[in-house]
Amino acid sequence: MALRYLLLQTRNANDPVRQQEVLCFARALDCPVSAITVSDLLSSAPSRESLVSHDLVLLGGSGHYSAAGEGEWLERAFEVMREIHRMGRPTFASCWGFQAMARAMGGQCINDLQTAELGTIQLALTDAGREDPVFGQLPRTFTAQAGHEDHVVELPRDAILLASSKRVPEQAFRFDGLPIYCTQFHSEIDRAAMLERVVAYPEYVERIAQTSYEILLRGLTETPEANSLLRRFVRHFLR
Repeated sequence: MALRYLLLQTRNANDPVRQQEVLCFARALDCPVSAITVSDLLSSAPSRESLVSHDLVLLGGSGHYSAAGEGEWLERAFEVMREIHRMGRPTFASCWGFQAMARAMGGQCINDLQTAELGTIQLALTDAGREDPVFGQLPRTFTAQAGHEDHVVELPRDAILLASSKRVPEQAFRFDGLPIYCTQFHSEIDRAAMLERVVAYPEYVERIAQTSYEILLRGLTETPEANSLLRRFVRHFLR
């Protein structure tokens, strides 16, 4: 039976990346777009039945929303993540999803342009990452695509750190004993998709990267190791 995926999305209706994000996850999972159901966290919370009926819950970026902020919709989203944790539903979160899941479960997320990252970055596995069934097959150092100005400075109590970058130590974690993985970087985005994101959000180049588009472009490389993580997760937990 084909697997079904639930993407909890935090993007405005007119966000040019809204559909591109779905395509990125479909490519990373090697599944048809029709296998992914989108649920809008800005307007509502998915039902418990929806969380149960899908094999894997996905959380991606946000475009214009901060996990370090406040608001009724954000508190509702946090409660969804606490429910996912209570249920132990297989989940893979990236970028905003990483930050929001950490904060929902007792961690701390802040906005800090001094530690912002945009483009292809290098990461290193922690000792726990090298022993992990999903991350452990990666080389000790690998590259990934990133784009954020918020970041997690304190992980939840039951989180296990899997990878770090020089600028941001908290780059990937999983919850102890649960099939819930979270990455600050985008495992679903390859070089071509990263270029599309930069074009969609040109203000990020100046504000986050503090460089020119041409210089940023030269620094972008392919990231096959990071792009393999979702398929590794599916093979380990769902197959």
